[in-house]
Amino acid sequence: MEGAEVAGKILSTWLTLVLGFILLPSVFGVSLGISEIYMKILVKTLEWATIRIEKGTPKESILKNSASVGIIQRDESPMEKGLSGLRGRDFELSDVFYFSKKGLEAIVEDEVTQRFSSEELVSWNLLTRTNVNFQYISLRLTMVWVLGVIVRYCVLLPLRVTLAFIGISLLVIGTTLVGQLPDSSLKNWLSELVHLTCCRICVRALSGTIHYHNKQYRPQKGGICVANHTSPIDVLILTTDGCYAMVGQVHGGLMGIIQRAMVKACPHVWFERSEMKDRHLVTKRLKEHIADKKKLPILIFPEGTCINNTSVMMFKKGSFEVGGTIHPVAIKYNPQFGDAFWNSSKYNMVSYLLRMMTSWAIVCDVWYMPPMTREEGEDAVQFANRVKSAIAIQGGLTELPWDGGLKRAKVKDIFKEEQQKNYSKMIVGNGSLS
Repeated sequence: MEGAEVAGKILSTWLTLVLGFILLPSVFGVSLGISEIYMKILVKTLEWATIRIEKGTPKESILKNSASVGIIQRDESPMEKGLSGLRGRDFELSDVFYFSKKGLEAIVEDEVTQRFSSEELVSWNLLTRTNVNFQYISLRLTMVWVLGVIVRYCVLLPLRVTLAFIGISLLVIGTTLVGQLPDSSLKNWLSELVHLTCCRICVRALSGTIHYHNKQYRPQKGGICVANHTSPIDVLILTTDGCYAMVGQVHGGLMGIIQRAMVKACPHVWFERSEMKDRHLVTKRLKEHIADKKKLPILIFPEGTCINNTSVMMFKKGSFEVGGTIHPVAIKYNPQFGDAFWNSSKYNMVSYLLRMMTSWAIVCDVWYMPPMTREEGEDAVQFANRVKSAIAIQGGLTELPWDGGLKRAKVKDIFKEEQQKNYSKMIVGNGSLS
């Protein structure tokens, strides 16, 4: 009995501290300054660790490894210019060298598949060694790392699991209860309150520190919010500062339970990716949604998959064919404190959440951008590319034309045929694409 009483007191004390110092401030959207103090200590610790590593690493090793960061130097000139020095008027066997060179460049260091793996860090963040430059560890640094493991797994992890459980439970229960109410302004207000509160609790479960910029451009009702996609928590990051109607794929398990509960309180749009008919239905529902200026803005990630937050890949044109006002948002995570990128081909959701909850913190910047509309004579693809360019520039990301679907699929034949057509035009036109 004594053991049970002690365990009960510990649990009650734990829940009281969580309620008083985290849950209640989250409900009212205020901070007690604890996370700010934690981040200052963390920044100082990582700066000290970086200095210790640099002092302990031989200079010749640094020079050797820094020189190998860029494996190859690419020639980005077009095909016509690249072949001009190798060929004459018609086909020549030397043309093979140009295509062989391009093929070897893609094999050694292509610019697509590296976007589907975690971003390389400049310095070790006491979580994972990500670079051969930082293999040296002193005894003092090793002790700090061990202390960090104890803090992350024995203190932060239980706290974060508790907060995540409370946040998700309140979200499911709250949206289910609100969903029973008849459609009214009261229901909409309660739905927004439940979503904001629960998302703030879940962000606290990740020790999230979010910096919002240009709040005067926050997405308005009746519009479409588009953002680059790095992680499933992108939704939490944005919903902490405002509510959205979400569009996404139907899931099973716990995610499916959350989706079914949320849709009762808010008109989210869930669909099956494999069913093309359902996609047409989604487009129709999107048009109906944005036609009502009283409904929440729709949140869409046009890339369709998670990219490692170093670049922005092709935006699918579907959300830009609907019409209406587009509200671009750029999201940039700081990988120094934790890797937010979800490599779904390597980690399942449980493993990913465990990595997130045992990281130091999730730190990111969110830039709201001026609304954009489709210009006269501009098709959906051109509009999508213009929005993508604006997001890439604002977030300091690399803009790539490739489809994020290449993570799981092979290159489409149309891309190969395009290169073949360009080469055949050069042959027929005696060295000129025009």
